[in-house]
Amino acid sequence: MEGESDSEGQEDDENIQALAGNIDPEEEAAVNEEEFQPGQDVGKIPKVSKDVQKSVKASKEEPGVVYIGRIPHGFYEYEMKQYLSQFGPISRLRLSRNKKTGASKHFAFVEFTEASTAEIVSKTMDNYLLFGHILKCKVLSKEQVHEDLFKGANRRFKKVPWNKMAGIQLEKPRTESAWEAKVARERNNRAKKAAKLKELGYDFEAPELKSVPAPAAVENGEE
Repeated sequence: MEGESDSEGQEDDENIQALAGNIDPEEEAAVNEEEFQPGQDVGKIPKVSKDVQKSVKASKEEPGVVYIGRIPHGFYEYEMKQYLSQFGPISRLRLSRNKKTGASKHFAFVEFTEASTAEIVSKTMDNYLLFGHILKCKVLSKEQVHEDLFKGANRRFKKVPWNKMAGIQLEKPRTESAWEAKVARERNNRAKKAAKLKELGYDFEAPELKSVPAPAAVENGEE
């Protein structure tokens, strides 16, 4: 959302994390099974039992939201939609990610167009072993579904090239004030090292750092 402050975004993220923690407070147990590999086929959903089908009441075309936790690594928005849409149409899907790194937090909220589909997914997939992870699924009550729950939903995440961005930042020319600050830090570091060496009986005099040259005068708006 445009104009959202960092504090508001952090508070929203903490609320979502707290909701997930209340639904699934236990630590995930290790399971020895092949992990999901990015790009591989997501596979077919398990067969829905007759008992589950009978226990689910037909909804009046109102949506239902399911929390899904302990999602396998590499099983992201695209893969989840491919897999879960086999149960029925999905209107919104939000995989929780770290805001800085974009890494998956391994839980998501999925809204199905029909509440009955959400019930079937919850009863079929809860404690289901999927690519080495025992999923935790639960239908959310209407009170738990608030406006910010699906903020940023239905977007396919694009990995941020942090290394490339850092390289570009390093290549940018520094301003005079930035260079002066860098020189000051280096002088301070050298002074500390010289003091430590003196305590050990060594006299060390580091070469003097050159000051930052003043920028060339600008005439008529041109250098």
